[in-house]
Amino acid sequence: MIALSDDAAPPIPHRKLAAGKLVIASHNEGKVREIGALLAPYGIETVSAGQLDLPEPEETGTTFAANAELKARAAADLSGLPALADDSGLCVEALGGEPGIFSARWAGPSKDFDAAMRLVHDRIAGVGPDAPRDAHFVCALSLCWPDGHLETFEGRADGTLVWPPRGPHGFGYDAMFLPLGATETYGEIDPDAKHAISHRAIAFEKLTAAVF
Repeated sequence: MIALSDDAAPPIPHRKLAAGKLVIASHNEGKVREIGALLAPYGIETVSAGQLDLPEPEETGTTFAANAELKARAAADLSGLPALADDSGLCVEALGGEPGIFSARWAGPSKDFDAAMRLVHDRIAGVGPDAPRDAHFVCALSLCWPDGHLETFEGRADGTLVWPPRGPHGFGYDAMFLPLGATETYGEIDPDAKHAISHRAIAFEKLTAAVF
């Protein structure tokens, strides 16, 4: 344990989230569905940023946490409600961690993740025939209240990439991601099973332990 110096600020206590309405600060319908399902048992009524016609802030952060925080702050400020933002992405070892925080941008303006998965596959192939296919998903969840209080939680799920993509479920890069020790991709497993093991579920478990 690291001792605090006499002038060090004590850690900020977690704030409990009361049942009621919460903004999911995302226009991604897949994320909205997943987060809404995870929040349902806690008496939280969710509404998405898209439903409220809130603008999408420019993601200028250099980390998943920084981008999640700026999105949560913007949604809480504009809506006057607590807001939960997710920033997540796929990090590929052979590509030096790319696409990382730019995962959504690799899908282009039309959000074509079939093309994005193909791009990941082609970039790995360009590294060479022995390029590792190890990858991990990262999720940062930031919860912000209208008064500016903010808490952030992160989760990570390791695995490998398969080609061609497999499975009709999930969204984004799910169909090419095989979790460590599994035989089915995120795109093949039942959504409820994914909720139990995903990077988002790991981050969410930390969040719920702190705020509920």
